Amino acid sequence: MSLRKRLLNLTVLLGICYSCVHAAVYGPVISANFPDPAILVTPNVTYAYATNSGNINIQVATSYDNGTTWTLLNGTDALPDVGPWAIVNSTWAPDVIDRGDGTFVMYYAAESPSQNTHCVGAATSTNAVGPYTPEAQPIACQTAGGGAIDPAGFQDVDGQRYIVYKVDGSSLGGGGPCGNANGQYSTPIMLQMMEVDALTPMGNPVQILDRGPQDGPLIEAPVLILHNGTYVLTFSSNCYNTDLYDISYATAPSISGPYTKASSPLLVTGDDGLTGPGGATPTPDGTFMVFHATVNFNPLTRYMYTATISWNGTVMSV
Repeated sequence: MSLRKRLLNLTVLLGICYSCVHAAVYGPVISANFPDPAILVTPNVTYAYATNSGNINIQVATSYDNGTTWTLLNGTDALPDVGPWAIVNSTWAPDVIDRGDGTFVMYYAAESPSQNTHCVGAATSTNAVGPYTPEAQPIACQTAGGGAIDPAGFQDVDGQRYIVYKVDGSSLGGGGPCGNANGQYSTPIMLQMMEVDALTPMGNPVQILDRGPQDGPLIEAPVLILHNGTYVLTFSSNCYNTDLYDISYATAPSISGPYTKASSPLLVTGDDGLTGPGGATPTPDGTFMVFHATVNFNPLTRYMYTATISWNGTVMSV
């Protein structure tokens, strides 16, 4: 990717400037196991959050130069206590939103012993770093479908809040390196409307996407943004522990769809020297994203990278 493309949208504005969050190169910007990263931009600090590592339930990192350089806060656990429905050290793929009233809301997935699956839950804090206080009950479990994982928050232009998440059908079996090699199970992406508190679900979730032949055994890691009036759902497909893992996206004219998958993934193995890129989170305006890529398969180790996003209509590129 050319330096020119990496430097697009680098204007300096007052307040929160999503397009000011940039990096001249992909990185890695965090050379430690930091998978499934999420990004939160605030006026003075940019934050990243990641799946558990060691005894840390939710990792956190900070950037004071608009996403160019990052510091992993070693020993800091943004979620030191999981909800009473969950067990520790089973937390995956967090996302954090600013609710706008002095409260930050974290969404996360963790294993529920009573359901024998992962469920999606929420936690709140008045500090972006935490500690976050978990809600007593999960938002969704989707037990019959294999569990619920990979939640991410979204607020529409009318103020309505949502989360998206994956029903983890690939956890039900089917063989292969990450399950469902025989294609027996669905791994749909669900859209759940939320109350104004961003914690309480409203009504039933609706399915907005599922895997197709090009996706291998699964799709996962959904994140929803709105770009120039088009709803854009980024996601990963294929097995996270293989070099087939990728970053893809789909677009829709309305939040509930129908979503049309792009003709080709956004990033695949070999692009910019990456292996198994995935778990991407773009900023809400769609100008920048964080994601992980694999640097070692045994033990599985994934570093955090960044990219500036360009658009040609509804077509994304990096």
